[in-house]
Amino acid sequence: MSKIKLTRVAFSGTAVQEKELREKLSSIKLMDGALMPALQAAQTIYGYLPIEVQQIVAEELDVSMEEVFGVATFYSQFTLNPQGKYQISVCLGTACYVKGSGEIIRAFEEQLGIKAGECTPDGKFSLVETRCIGCCGLAPVLTENERVYGKVTVDDVKAIIAEINAKD
Repeated sequence: MSKIKLTRVAFSGTAVQEKELREKLSSIKLMDGALMPALQAAQTIYGYLPIEVQQIVAEELDVSMEEVFGVATFYSQFTLNPQGKYQISVCLGTACYVKGSGEIIRAFEEQLGIKAGECTPDGKFSLVETRCIGCCGLAPVLTENERVYGKVTVDDVKAIIAEINAKD
C-alpha cells in the first residue's frame, strides 16, 4: 500500500471559487454516483482537493468526510496537494528507469528543493513521478506541462529548469 503524502499549505480559496463549486454541486448531487463528478469539478475549480474543499463536497452531497477522502485518495486523478504552474513529470516506466530516470528525478529534487509529489513554496514547480507516457523510444522522458523532453540526462536538469524559469 502506498503512503499518502500530504503537504500542508495554507488554503487560499476564494469566495468566487466556493460559489462556483456550490453551484456545480447543486446539479451534480442529483446524479447517481455524484461523488466522482463532484470531486472532478472541485479539482477543476481549485486545482487540487484540500481538506476545506473536501468538506464542502461532503456537506453539499450529504456524505461523510471519510467517504470523500477515501475516493479522493483512491483515484490517481485526484491530488490533495497544490500543483505548480509548471508540473514536471518524470517517467519511471521500465524503459526510462533503466536509462536513468531515477537519477533524473533525484537531480530535480535537489535543484528544486522539493521531493516528488511536492510543490515549491512559490507555487512555480511541482514534481511528479509517473509511469509510462508512451515515448519509450525517447527514454528517459519527462514532461513539463504538455511539453515532452526526450533522451534527458542528469546534466540537462539545470538547463531545463533555467529554460522554464525564462518563460516568466
